Amino acid sequence: MSEIVLETKGLTKYFSKKAALESFDLKIPQGCICGFIGRNGAGKTTAIKLLLGFLEPTAGSSSVLGCNSMSLTPDIRQRIGYVTEGHRLFRGMTISQLEKFQKPFFEEKWDDKFFAEMIEYFDLSKKQKVKHLSNGQRAQVSLALALAPHPEILVMDDPTLGLDPAIRRQFLQGIIRLIMQQGRTVLFSSHILSDVERVSNRVVVLDKGRLRANCSIDKFRESVKKARFSFKGEVPAIIEIEGLMNYRILGKELEVVLVETSNEKIKEWANTAKAENYEIIPMNLEDQFIEFTEPKRRDKQFQWEAN
Repeated sequence: MSEIVLETKGLTKYFSKKAALESFDLKIPQGCICGFIGRNGAGKTTAIKLLLGFLEPTAGSSSVLGCNSMSLTPDIRQRIGYVTEGHRLFRGMTISQLEKFQKPFFEEKWDDKFFAEMIEYFDLSKKQKVKHLSNGQRAQVSLALALAPHPEILVMDDPTLGLDPAIRRQFLQGIIRLIMQQGRTVLFSSHILSDVERVSNRVVVLDKGRLRANCSIDKFRESVKKARFSFKGEVPAIIEIEGLMNYRILGKELEVVLVETSNEKIKEWANTAKAENYEIIPMNLEDQFIEFTEPKRRDKQFQWEAN
């Protein structure tokens, strides 16, 4: 069994009387590339700041590499890379000066050759000043600074927000270079689901401060389905399909969103309900996420959501 390197237990954070995160239980194993997704205000950034010890929890606890987040040692922090949303860097410094500023915090861990290769890969010059860099270039420098010490854990909070598609692709390719190094763990928060799908093998879904799913990305892709049924007459008044999350009635058609429902069960219900025909509608990860976090017409929590 892989070692657990990021863990939360009942992690809760209130700002005044508003809950940003509630009873958040999470375990991320070593070597996992975890996509951390949720709508705006879902609690992703709060969870990340709690994990890294930048915020104090209202209740519960979290740990990184076995160390409580509220007392992370310098040695543990040296083993963590962090890329923030907005890529805040000292604007008056050159890239070379940023490197000299950052390097002493990581002692022998800093890899000069790797940093130079990353800067070259992104077609940048160490002589360039931060204030003259575009948003995309600042993102690239942030990634190079985070990767140069070869962190065991890389935490990124919406690092591609606001970047154009070409720069995003190049940025993600840089991330993939890290992933290819064995044993590295990545927690990648993003609003761009295609980016998450491109680099992640696991997905964690937060919804209004609560954990909704924690599973492999393949499991999520296989489990969330949409089906459409057509009827000659009226749509049945009672809709009881295994795994039903939500439904919409459009004239004589019924559209349902299902979780963990086999194709055989869908066919069986179509026959029972006397549907004229039915189809399973293909969805990408973004479609599935939107459907999964829509207000539900069900009370059941599916077993896989928090496993």
